[in-house]
Amino acid sequence: MKVTILGSGTNLHPTRAAAGYLFQTDRPILLDFGPRTLSNLLKTGVDRHTIKHLLFTHYHTDHFSDFLTFFFDAICHSAFVNIRPDLTIYGPPGTKRLFRAMFRTFPNWSDPPFQVTLKEVKDRPFTIGQTQVTPLPMTHSDQQTCLGYRIEYQGRSMAFSGDAMASRNLVSLCQDADVAILDCSFSSHAPGGSHMHAEECGKVAKKANAKKLVLSHFYETADRSNVVTQARRFFSGPIIKGKDLLTLKIGTTMPIKVGI
Repeated sequence: MKVTILGSGTNLHPTRAAAGYLFQTDRPILLDFGPRTLSNLLKTGVDRHTIKHLLFTHYHTDHFSDFLTFFFDAICHSAFVNIRPDLTIYGPPGTKRLFRAMFRTFPNWSDPPFQVTLKEVKDRPFTIGQTQVTPLPMTHSDQQTCLGYRIEYQGRSMAFSGDAMASRNLVSLCQDADVAILDCSFSSHAPGGSHMHAEECGKVAKKANAKKLVLSHFYETADRSNVVTQARRFFSGPIIKGKDLLTLKIGTTMPIKVGI
């Protein structure tokens, strides 16, 4: 099992795409689809038209907006080249209402040439092929549910916080995970609010007994300090500062760089 970080930043970070992750188990699974992540997906060599499963943590634009381009492209490809496989979209409560409104709004979206299935999830595990996916609500926004996801395949596990503050659910999601990818929006000296800073990521990884910590979802302020050193004050295991197009494969000691 491996994951490629398509975007390790936020909406308008000058050097990073916003949130997006490509998991590869027995099939490709895309988790979040923020601005500029679609361009990075093209650099991985994975055919975007083979992706049949999308997971969304929530619908702030830095986790979602490239879906619009992806879906329009899928309709055009199906009309003029080959019909792509059916698409299943998983997300928190409110997913069906949001997507049905979009499909009614844009021309030709209400009746695409492939089937689209919308599934709302919250805290019950489900399977995609041979992959088990466990969602859990995170503490982030009062206006909407934000989910974290745990991906398990062939005895290996990766946990992804989405946007989150430290909480009991987040520790549970990351418990004994081979890799925990956590929201490190800020350095430990910056004002926070609705996100974690580096030291909090270290505390969560320690409490959860995670084997490896990956810091991601950086605002510019986080890039101006040594967030790895800050997280290491509490977590003694391996810590990686995420970057776009970095691939992590469970079972190896070093990350694998792909793309440019």
